[in-house]
Amino acid sequence: MAKEILLDENGKRKFGMRDKIAYAAGDFGCNMSFALKGTVQTFWLVYMMLETGLLSALLLAVQIWDAINDPLIGSLIDSDRRAYKWGKFKTYIFIGACGLLVAGAMVFLPFPKADVWIKAMLFIVGYVIWDACYTIANVPYGSMLSLVSSDKVEQAQLSTWRSIGSMVGNLLPGIILPMLIWRPVYFDGTGDFLDRIEIPEDFDVTKFFVNPITGQPYNVGDAVLSPITGKPVEMLLGERVFWVALIMGILGFIAFIFMLKTITIRVDENSVKTNETQKFNVIKAFGNFLRNRPAVGATVAAMGMFLGMQSSSTANTIMFATYFNQAGMSGVVQIVGFLPMFIFIPFIKKIVAKVGKKEASVVGTLVSLVGALVMLIFPMVHQDYALIVYMAGLILFGLGMGVYTCVSWALMGDAIDYNEWKFGTREEGTVYSLHSFFRKLAQGVGPSVVLLIMGALGYVSGLGTIGQSIETAKNMCWLVAGLYTLSAVMMFVGIALIYNLDKKTVETMTAELHERHEQEKTAVAE
Repeated sequence: MAKEILLDENGKRKFGMRDKIAYAAGDFGCNMSFALKGTVQTFWLVYMMLETGLLSALLLAVQIWDAINDPLIGSLIDSDRRAYKWGKFKTYIFIGACGLLVAGAMVFLPFPKADVWIKAMLFIVGYVIWDACYTIANVPYGSMLSLVSSDKVEQAQLSTWRSIGSMVGNLLPGIILPMLIWRPVYFDGTGDFLDRIEIPEDFDVTKFFVNPITGQPYNVGDAVLSPITGKPVEMLLGERVFWVALIMGILGFIAFIFMLKTITIRVDENSVKTNETQKFNVIKAFGNFLRNRPAVGATVAAMGMFLGMQSSSTANTIMFATYFNQAGMSGVVQIVGFLPMFIFIPFIKKIVAKVGKKEASVVGTLVSLVGALVMLIFPMVHQDYALIVYMAGLILFGLGMGVYTCVSWALMGDAIDYNEWKFGTREEGTVYSLHSFFRKLAQGVGPSVVLLIMGALGYVSGLGTIGQSIETAKNMCWLVAGLYTLSAVMMFVGIALIYNLDKKTVETMTAELHERHEQEKTAVAE
């Protein structure tokens, strides 16, 4: 006998675990693509060997376009009143998911010997197509949270499950990807591995033919050791990145389809007040966003997260490849640092109900600040113990981010309600996409500036990860530690000092909006 489906007062299937798992699958699909962001910079810096200044300029250009197209797509969704079989949100997500099947791999076309201008064109075209597909899928996905359920507790649960999908989506490629694309260099008797780098005239290549520990020449098959650290040298296998990205695109598409067929939209997509009789005014929407204090606070915190953590990904990989000589394990170490986030997942509903989203997140950002301060110590510790201190700081940082990560999207859901509460319009797509605009602006400016800083700190693009100096390797440590500290500070400022929706205010806002909606329903019925 088939199990009876429970319906709510509107005749929709009641909110439950099915929706949570489906929404988590959606962010898993997004992160099958988004998780490649850090690898993009490493691929084009280490394998394609673009000079840091050029790559910085190219990355900034495509990320500015990335930030601009988010509000455009968000406004398109808000103003779209056409009837779709799946609804407009699901339809846009499906279109983006189809593009992401192959778009992610297009950024990793492996032609390291091509002319510089060809490399630049491949980077721009591949990235723009990939980013457009990602935006088409991600903007309506994020906006959909407040349409799956209008209940604040249920929205917080969706946010938590989105974070689970995000963490799992980052966990798998974070651990597996570095292991697949990095390998130790073994001596082949000829030194052909040096063909992968552009060797300056004054660069002494003979040091790669002699074991720096024993002083004896290498035998064929011996692991090549770094002359500056005495640990095995690792090389990026750029050709593999393309195929791995293609497989991740397929996995992401499967996750998107599962979500689209499983999740239920309970709030009428076209019932929100979005100036139906007037042409969309992006300047007005932008002004409303800047007056939306909780949206600004949540955005500052998100920008801090990306300016610090996301921007440090390339420097972190270079640090592991040159200072610790463990690039293949860098993903495992990073994931271990963020596993503490899972501690809060079973308890987040009770924490939010008892304490409040903002209040719990503020405590978390303080813990992250402590972790960042510990990380500032590790460059001063002896190299044999530096990784331990780094891990201790990273674990504290991840522990502090646990609550914030679980409720970050629910914070934006409250900000969307705040927009309606204060200004009379919800504008899900617009508010979320402007949040995404600033977030992606940080994602573009941050890595671009970091690449310039890496060049200023001594990183030489033509040498890849094989021939960097010990001073450069040490400088990468300071850069990573500084970026995590910046991240923690900005998250604290955004949530603690700017975001103004504490537990009591959210309860008041929710009650007043509910009363307003009931009055509107009564007016329509009459």
